[in-house]
Amino acid sequence: MAFNDLFRLSAHAVITNEQGHVLLLKATYADKHWGLPGGGFDPGETIHQALKRECLEELGCDVNIHYLSGVYFHRAFQSQAFIFRCELPQGVAIRLSDEHSEYAYFAVTELSDVQQQRVNQCLAFNGVVCSAAF
Repeated sequence: MAFNDLFRLSAHAVITNEQGHVLLLKATYADKHWGLPGGGFDPGETIHQALKRECLEELGCDVNIHYLSGVYFHRAFQSQAFIFRCELPQGVAIRLSDEHSEYAYFAVTELSDVQQQRVNQCLAFNGVVCSAAF
């Protein structure tokens, strides 16, 4: 990799409700997919700063970060995605940004294969950060 090569970094939150279902947001852009809260880094940000900023922008609230569970490479986007276990503060209300039209909690079995792998590895975290390429 050369010094001036560019690649993408993103940070995403695995947040569950009392039933163990995973919070996903429906995008208003591109293919309008459902995905974990989070997004790309701004210049100069750490992975924690990026995740907190993205969640504040997308959810309208802060998140509590517990741990980094995995780093996943996506060939299609030349991107590394950092996955964190997070939780919403008690009693907070989600207020979506214009980037998302709705949110919902899904059973892990309802997620795409890639999301299932990332979320299952996050929820079963044993202190070793996972990695994989898709």
